[in-house]
Amino acid sequence: MKRIETGDLQSLAGEAAASDRLRANRNLHDALDEPVQRMLNAFEPGTYVRPHRHTDPPKWELFVALAGAAACLTFDDAGTVTERREIAAEGPLVGLEIAAGTWHTLVALEPGTVLFELKEGPYRPLADRDVAAWAPAEGSATAPSMQRWLETAAVGDRPEPSG
Repeated sequence: MKRIETGDLQSLAGEAAASDRLRANRNLHDALDEPVQRMLNAFEPGTYVRPHRHTDPPKWELFVALAGAAACLTFDDAGTVTERREIAAEGPLVGLEIAAGTWHTLVALEPGTVLFELKEGPYRPLADRDVAAWAPAEGSATAPSMQRWLETAAVGDRPEPSG
């Protein structure tokens, strides 16, 4: 039996806070080729998760807030925000499922945010067509400004082109 205790969430959040990327995860599945991927994802305000989608093969994702709060944003093909939902361990919305093939990202809204993530496996790195061309790559000079924009972006907003 695998257990998830409050101390595990706090420990993982501490790892994320100490990480250069401000993120840490703990897989609950034993192997990357398992048909169901289950993990804890801790991330701190200021981390940048490049908008992406899962199309090869198409995969849905489920996120449930176990600690803290996060915003999930979805986009159309041009990068316009189509939906923004905030999930929080304290509610009222604690989780959501993203449809397969949907452009999306997550933004940590509180320190110590930890999400439970569930998605179909096996794990495969994202293909180039599944990372948003309209969003800068992680670690690029323009990624911090994109991350700040994502914190407050609303439905109908579109990021400025990055040069």
